[in-house]
Amino acid sequence: MRLAVSAGELMKSVEGMNLRKTVPVFQPGDTIRLQLRVPEGDKERQQYFEGVVMGRRGGGSREMVVVRKISFGIGVERIFPLHSPFVTKIEVTRKGRVRRSKLYFLRDKTGKHAKLKQEFREEEAAAPVAEEVVQETPEEAVVREEKKKAKKEKKAKAKEDKKK
Repeated sequence: MRLAVSAGELMKSVEGMNLRKTVPVFQPGDTIRLQLRVPEGDKERQQYFEGVVMGRRGGGSREMVVVRKISFGIGVERIFPLHSPFVTKIEVTRKGRVRRSKLYFLRDKTGKHAKLKQEFREEEAAAPVAEEVVQETPEEAVVREEKKKAKKEKKAKAKEDKKK
């Protein structure tokens, strides 16, 4: 007896039900803040874990993220399932600039040496200030075009002089 759907399609449909609807875009080097639901007996409380993303692995509902923070001078790493119902909220607090997918070298670093360079991406830049639209006269447009042309000619001449 054969199934009408393949095993892979069946797995995707089952996993699809448990996926988080919105996952912010983040990558290794970014600092994220996870809000966790912690059950304690009959009650539940909210707890935050903020740290640097050391790496991501897996895919679909099995995707995991490794987050590292320094707590009272001791490095603490936790592995969180990205689509877990216990992770209620994920927010990116800072973007880091790194050139690796796994940042295990941070385990040996302390203090300022463990700090990553910050990256400012265009999508998170402050909202642009509304500028007034000023209509330029035809004379101003001609002058602007002449300046552009003169600049191009100057660059071309400098390039020729370099070749000689």
